[in-house]
Amino acid sequence: MTYYLYHIPGKKIGVTRNLEERVHKQQGYQEGEYVILAESKDISEISTLEIQMQKAFGYKVDRQLYKNLKCNNKDMKINVTEQTTTFPCPVNKLKGQLMEHTGMKWSTIDGDVQLTPESIRWIEKNAKTSMYNDERSYIYNKAFARWFDNNNAYPRTGALAPTRDTNRNIHANPFDLIRKWAEDRGLYKGGDTKTQSLKLVEEVGEICRAILKDNHSDVEDGIGDAVVVLTNLAELQGTSIEACIDRAYNEIKDRTGKMDNGTFKKD
Repeated sequence: MTYYLYHIPGKKIGVTRNLEERVHKQQGYQEGEYVILAESKDISEISTLEIQMQKAFGYKVDRQLYKNLKCNNKDMKINVTEQTTTFPCPVNKLKGQLMEHTGMKWSTIDGDVQLTPESIRWIEKNAKTSMYNDERSYIYNKAFARWFDNNNAYPRTGALAPTRDTNRNIHANPFDLIRKWAEDRGLYKGGDTKTQSLKLVEEVGEICRAILKDNHSDVEDGIGDAVVVLTNLAELQGTSIEACIDRAYNEIKDRTGKMDNGTFKKD
């Protein structure tokens, strides 16, 4: 586990394990708007350094060391029963807790599961408030394990995975940016798959018209718009564009065939 000490000039100095979630998504800052002052695998070292740097820059000093925050327990204190997994926080605070514990694994009677960006999105959509304590939330293990088995929910390591540049900043997955854009505008709450399907047909028509006119710029725009629609369509369907791409690639990767009149024909 790596901890990052980041500085948003004129605003704050803080520590996080997840720059994308904490700085980009939650606080709204992008690359170039903050600086990584240090990184370490030692939580005690980074916690002490955070306080020292906050004092040196004249910022508000945290009352509690980062290492002592409840969210920094090695594992979230969950309660796993035969039917459910219960989380120690209400639904409206669940996402932050889950993202802070990305990678955490546990076993249920229906199978082993893990917190990944994809599985966290599923939990967000399906978590319910505990009938015994409104400060706790839960999911049904069978549904979660079944979804986990049927989707590519493990962290991606290929071309679609977020990457790190030489300045140690995180490049956001473009599909995550699309989903954030759509979520902020209420598309997932008010949209539906039929509308997005019709939108996709419209975008494909635009691409075809641009190709016939030999307009390269419009072809690029059309392809980009189609990818946005497909990303949102997958989300509304309860899956992810990455899972769909991976499934398609796994089906075609071993195909053989030949080109015939401009078309690849499989054997």
